Amino acid sequence: MTKTDTRPPVEVMVGFIDAHRDAHGVEPICDVLPIAPSTYYDHLAKRADPARLSDRARLDEALRPEIRRVFEENWRVYGVRKIWHQLRREGFDVARCTVARLMKSMGIQGIIRGKPHRTTIPDKKAPCPLDKVNRQFRVPAPNMLWVSDFTYVATWKGFVYVAFVIDAYARKIVGWRVSSSAHAGFVLDALEQAVHDRRPGKGMGLVHHSDRGSQGGLNRSSQHGQFRRS
Repeated sequence: MTKTDTRPPVEVMVGFIDAHRDAHGVEPICDVLPIAPSTYYDHLAKRADPARLSDRARLDEALRPEIRRVFEENWRVYGVRKIWHQLRREGFDVARCTVARLMKSMGIQGIIRGKPHRTTIPDKKAPCPLDKVNRQFRVPAPNMLWVSDFTYVATWKGFVYVAFVIDAYARKIVGWRVSSSAHAGFVLDALEQAVHDRRPGKGMGLVHHSDRGSQGGLNRSSQHGQFRRS
């Protein structure tokens, strides 16, 4: 399988930290992601003080609420073309590509034909191991319970997927991968990174818990006395 993992854009990492900082803290996440805490806080400072932004960034900040307004006023069905035309009718001198870029960065899109965007796809035919966690995520020591999941983040280049493995004891990300597509390989690579870095012992009885989805074959909980790397 060809790997498509890439270094995530700064916007993706900032958005990820915003979404998970309350649960895990900024510094622990930055220890795993290739971003310094100072870079993240610099983005927050620029967000709080528009005067520190570049001319393009200030224009973006002015256009985002207008795009959001048009999107909401039209029942969240307008796509890039219709929002662009509406803004032009209202006197905004904005390029279509700018509207498209900002809508992607905001994670909004109009109604499109086809299937909705999905992450975890339940595999009803695959056997479902017993849930060894039962919503009890407190453990007395590291490397006893790892919880994994993956999500997607909208960027101006499109959606990217982020898979991560968290040690429930320290609530720290111990493995992660980014991919442009939701394939099994990048989910397993995140787990493999965690195993390589943490090297859990054979007799620790580590439990790895995830949603019941088909990607990576990570269905519910599985208990491992020893990890085998392929």
